[in-house]
Amino acid sequence: MKKLLSLVMTGVVAMSALTACGSSQGTTTTAAAGSAETAAAGNAGSGAASGEEVVFGTGGTTGTYYAVGGVMATVLNPLMKNSHLTVTSTGASKANIQLIDDGDADIAIVQNDVMSYAHDGSDLFADEGAYETFAPVAGLYDETVQIITCTDDIKTVADLKGKTVSVGDAGSGVEFNARQILDSYGLTFDDIKVVNASFGDSADSLKDQKIDAAFIVAGAPTTAVVDLSTTKDIHLVELDDEHIKGLQSKYNFYTPTTIPAGTYKGVDADAKTVSVRATIIASTKLSEDVIYEMLKTMFDNKDALAAGHAKFELLSLEDATKGISIPFHPGAKKYYDEQGISVN
Repeated sequence: MKKLLSLVMTGVVAMSALTACGSSQGTTTTAAAGSAETAAAGNAGSGAASGEEVVFGTGGTTGTYYAVGGVMATVLNPLMKNSHLTVTSTGASKANIQLIDDGDADIAIVQNDVMSYAHDGSDLFADEGAYETFAPVAGLYDETVQIITCTDDIKTVADLKGKTVSVGDAGSGVEFNARQILDSYGLTFDDIKVVNASFGDSADSLKDQKIDAAFIVAGAPTTAVVDLSTTKDIHLVELDDEHIKGLQSKYNFYTPTTIPAGTYKGVDADAKTVSVRATIIASTKLSEDVIYEMLKTMFDNKDALAAGHAKFELLSLEDATKGISIPFHPGAKKYYDEQGISVN
């Protein structure tokens, strides 16, 4: 099954490269202008660099993962001696884990909840079983659970009962996030009218009053929600502290998050919620020296990375290991030990 899926995903990667389109699952649906060019520049630079070629699985060419990978290649390749990064467009989190397992990628960006499912052989990976060929390297930034509504009478998650709610694409990580959060409030999909839709389609349906609320898991602000807020009054449905703690007790990949007031037009108060984390993983076959050097170079050059993409402004040593309970790659563990950060 794993081999078949890998062959399918290899075809998807090839098609993505030919069409130069697509978006990454669970990330913002649009990237900064020139993301494809950034990644291409990074790949071009990597060709002149010394060291082992490290294939970097990201996401669709219009997605945030691809743009972030391109900036990493551009900034880090001239500085590293042991390796150079070659960025490739992929189907994002689940596909990246399968590509690493098959040896078609060496490192990749994934959501930490999807990483956890793969490690445990649960949820998105229940049919395939556990994967043991990857290890975490570093959490990069939050991908925030945003429950969006244009309806005044939906104040809490409990108020979603009986409502028509978009829970992301069928089989997506967003759909599992929605199930888990509803469950923490004693609700199931049987208690709502489920709609499966992309972020953009969800925003359009909210605008047209076809649905009452939508789960969107992406970096905030998210383009689809920004666009919606220019034409409709939107509200962010908060999670309270008690239910956040209950959610974390079952799923330790969630971290508490506050969406600041003013993130979206007309939303003038902070909103409490949770996030998963965009996380770099690496093949367990990749050497300790390669991962140690990449991680050290990344943190030593954070400002240069942030100048290339705003997501790197969120990169910090304090947050790099949060929401991750899977054993780290030995090269990452070595680096964190030197920084006084204990990872088990």
